[in-house]
Amino acid sequence: MPETQTPTPSSTPIQPASLTPGNYDYLDPAVVPLLSSAALSAANDAQFYALQFGRPGAPRSWSSGSASGQVSVGPYVRVNNLDCREFSHRVTANGQTYSRSGTACREATGAWAVAEI
Repeated sequence: MPETQTPTPSSTPIQPASLTPGNYDYLDPAVVPLLSSAALSAANDAQFYALQFGRPGAPRSWSSGSASGQVSVGPYVRVNNLDCREFSHRVTANGQTYSRSGTACREATGAWAVAEI
């Protein structure tokens, strides 16, 4: 009877998903200085959760103080062996609406990065 071998786990650790704090490429640059640190944190959290867990077309909303926003994502697509998603992030601050759309990809490090606007 042939001997079976148990596969050994890969030595490459799985990188946890993240969105780099302080990098707001997914927001319209004109709105960033208008947002408080709490609003930027709320926008960052919403962007991350939408990219990582969001259903295509199901918006994820956030609000902090007088600012609010909404992130929508498309389906996962595989580009150069990376998971990528189109996104749209709309922010309302000081009575004006700012929007930015693009594509974000999850890098080998686990970090989501905007690939194109």
